[in-house]
Amino acid sequence: MTAFVLALLAGALVGLALGSLGAGGSILTVPALIYLLGFSPAEATTASLIIVIVTSLTALLAHARAGTVRWRAGLLFAAAGLLPAAAAGLLSAHIPAAVLTLAFAALAVLAGLRMLRQRTPSEGATVAAPRAAGAGAALGAMTGFLGVGGGFLTVPALVAALAVPMSAAVGTSLLVIIANALVALAARASTQVSLDWALIMPFIATAVLGAWDGKRLSAKVQPAILQRVFSTLLLTVAAVMATGVLL
Repeated sequence: MTAFVLALLAGALVGLALGSLGAGGSILTVPALIYLLGFSPAEATTASLIIVIVTSLTALLAHARAGTVRWRAGLLFAAAGLLPAAAAGLLSAHIPAAVLTLAFAALAVLAGLRMLRQRTPSEGATVAAPRAAGAGAALGAMTGFLGVGGGFLTVPALVAALAVPMSAAVGTSLLVIIANALVALAARASTQVSLDWALIMPFIATAVLGAWDGKRLSAKVQPAILQRVFSTLLLTVAAVMATGVLL
């Protein structure tokens, strides 16, 4: 199977996860780029930021048309993460590949376990400014360092820290993800990382299409089933990545 075909299939899977769950897709992007398409960890995390920005922007436009984006809350939350995202983006270029891989494997485990818990944050939480700033900064650093959007953390953080209703949390999280990813990508512009656009572009194309299919799939399949499937996939990916480094 050619790398081009693998890029198409991987992009479709990532889009399917994003469209059906609103999270988890970007965490599949980095291992797909490394293990299927031969990217180095530094190349994969940079390319992942580009893919995250494009696919999230597409989804954000759809949520904006539906009126499910809290712009002020999203921008306030994103503001706390901009500097950490820039700093982490610069730092990641100097981190050994093995360390980046292990850090990403740990994040995949966290995402997988969170999906398995299937807990929905309660609405009407008390807004705490320090908590919101801390959560925004942590998410920005994670985006900059590992090249992921972090929707699985952003959504509950928005609900708990800024009292964003669950009905608007996914759309608002996309705004936060895009802002952090743009800053992180700009910080990496000065680093010498070559990107294979012949593989990135088809990956993005099928990710965008897959997101629309995932949205339709979520209306037909119970969310709990989708969560278990993708959480199992994430935990498997994490085990493979950690094993490859440690053995």
